[in-house]
Amino acid sequence: MSKEGLPTIDAGTVDGTGITVAVVTATWNEEICDQLHRRAMDTAKECGAEATGIRVVGALEIPVVAQAAARKYDAVVALGCVIRGGTPHFDYVCDSVTQGLTRIALDESTPVANGVLTTNDAQQARDRAGFEGSVEDKGAEAMVAALDTVAKLRKIG
Repeated sequence: MSKEGLPTIDAGTVDGTGITVAVVTATWNEEICDQLHRRAMDTAKECGAEATGIRVVGALEIPVVAQAAARKYDAVVALGCVIRGGTPHFDYVCDSVTQGLTRIALDESTPVANGVLTTNDAQQARDRAGFEGSVEDKGAEAMVAALDTVAKLRKIG
């Protein structure tokens, strides 16, 4: 499981007061994406940040909406779930989303946390989505990463 090496930064150590965040979440693989979204929004509230949820159909739609949001919010949290199928489509979608989100963060100088799950099967997605019994909570982790990065950038000036 990818939790190895996860930093110890958690919601209790991040002050999101005064930070605005757009949470852009796909609706494909609805149960997983709804949980990721819920956990990110709950974590923003716990940290004192102001989060706005924006839903899109699939992972490929996330980057263009994230780019528009990056121009108006202090940070963006991108959430979705791509599960490997029997064709190379999985690889193309995952690569496109990752490259798009990275480019947006750099082009807009806005933190973009990538919480898009890329898994081999639905159980791996459930294990990472922050359900009761999950070993990871990627929605919450992505929110903490976004808020922490905004705080670091503000210190740099």
